[in-house]
Amino acid sequence: MRKKLKQRGLRPLGYLLIEYKTGDQVTIIIDPAMHSGMPFKRFQGSRGEIIEKRGRAYVVKVMEGGKAKSVIARPEHIQPVSE
Repeated sequence: MRKKLKQRGLRPLGYLLIEYKTGDQVTIIIDPAMHSGMPFKRFQGSRGEIIEKRGRAYVVKVMEGGKAKSVIARPEHIQPVSE
């Protein structure tokens, strides 16, 4: 996974300050600049629901192939769903 040339480096800190609550809909967008708390690459672009907060990370329930999977990801790798 790579970023485009003009998007390299760390993102602004505002996205880390978003507090997610149980039941919020999020999209998993992996930030390759941050290695800690990175979910497996299969879940890139997946949409899920926050189940719980575990330390600094969140547990996201994602439907994968008709089954519910729980993915642990830090807030650098998730963003709220924009509808």
